[in-house]
Amino acid sequence: MSKAKIKVLGVHELVTVDVNTETNTVVLEGSELSANKIQLDSPITGTVFGTLLNYRGALEGLGETVNEKPYSAPPIAPILYIKPANTFNRNGGAIPMPEGLVALEIGAALGIVIGKQASRVSEEAALDYVAGYTVVNDVSVPHESVYRPAVQHKSRDGFCPVGPWIVDRDAVANPDNLAVRVFINDELRQENTTSNLIRPVSQLLANVTDYMTLSAGDVLLVGIPEEAPHAKTGDNVRVEIEGIGSLENSIVDEKEREWGKQNENSTGSLWRFYS
Repeated sequence: MSKAKIKVLGVHELVTVDVNTETNTVVLEGSELSANKIQLDSPITGTVFGTLLNYRGALEGLGETVNEKPYSAPPIAPILYIKPANTFNRNGGAIPMPEGLVALEIGAALGIVIGKQASRVSEEAALDYVAGYTVVNDVSVPHESVYRPAVQHKSRDGFCPVGPWIVDRDAVANPDNLAVRVFINDELRQENTTSNLIRPVSQLLANVTDYMTLSAGDVLLVGIPEEAPHAKTGDNVRVEIEGIGSLENSIVDEKEREWGKQNENSTGSLWRFYS
């Protein structure tokens, strides 16, 4: 068992619990329950920052295009973007397929949850500023450009499922050596490891906080592995990160999700655990 923090749907406060990251279960009121059988909300309380091209394969996959205009060279610093609050989604929540699209890109990402204000931290001290880690599905509309802010591709409603919990930092021996897998309809579609990061966790935190302060509750995504799989309407998507847990969501037509959200908001007790 590992210590983790969860947020029950409809309740603002985070609660500390014991979780089993291998079976994706949580202990509540003396019972061990599947995360998919509990109404858990996204545990995020701050801003989510994504990182582009931080997996070696993702950068290598661009080939010689990195030497073309407008930059004419590989990036020398982290390339960041924001997943705003409208994108936040939860384990078990539906991911909306926008009208006119047939597929979405599934972005499996380790989320570094900041525990205290971090500014100009050193690599040696970087992990002291980490509260824990979570699983993030950085959903995107498939697109080719990496040089322009992809707001319309990455910032749509529901495009950032997070959870099901935040595993405490001390429960993860080495965040730079975690298996990352994506399953679509229970079929393994992607497998990688955080050992392939260009900037490991400590270095990424040091590089980012050199010019930008991160606050408690913020989440910094380490990046998305190359060849991110695509999912279509009706698909069930599961992102697994070793030692952290599994995040599961379905893809639905955006009109269906709007109807579901209205019904979800009408459920009874705020402390209702079971879905």
